Amino acid sequence: MKTDSIFYRLFQELPSIFFELIGNPPQTADAYKFSSIEIKQTAFRIDGVFVPTQGEYKSIYFVEVQFQTDTEIYSRLFSEIFLYLHRNQPKNPWRGVVIYPTRSLDIANIDNYSEFFTSQRVSRIYLDELGETATLPVGIATIKLVVEDQDTAITTARELISRTQQEIYTERQ
Repeated sequence: MKTDSIFYRLFQELPSIFFELIGNPPQTADAYKFSSIEIKQTAFRIDGVFVPTQGEYKSIYFVEVQFQTDTEIYSRLFSEIFLYLHRNQPKNPWRGVVIYPTRSLDIANIDNYSEFFTSQRVSRIYLDELGETATLPVGIATIKLVVEDQDTAITTARELISRTQQEIYTERQ
């Protein structure tokens, strides 16, 4: 899917954006390596996995980007996660993050998985609810561009470029 590759590229190039998006300091990304993992002998593919490069106490993050309605998203996501855990036997705790453009696409029933959401082991992020682009960190504002209409996205992208240049200039001072 087109949006999967956009997010894969963003997370590959700027992994700190993901950690900002889930409310962690961007520097958290320094301790992780990001990749898309295919679990052998199945048709499952996890959109993205952040695996810590050091330390068993840091969480593994499973990322699913969902830009279309899918009533089976959670059964598939948990199947992928648990198959990964079964095959790899990591010592680390894990968390799941599902990224939607809007809440209206989150239509799957969570009854069988509610404990994961209640405990916040799995969280959902709705890009259109992140707030005003001008007040967001540049990385998160960049992700939000994906859900902007084309005219707004172009204007916002220019503003983000200007903000980024200003931040770089300020850091050099």
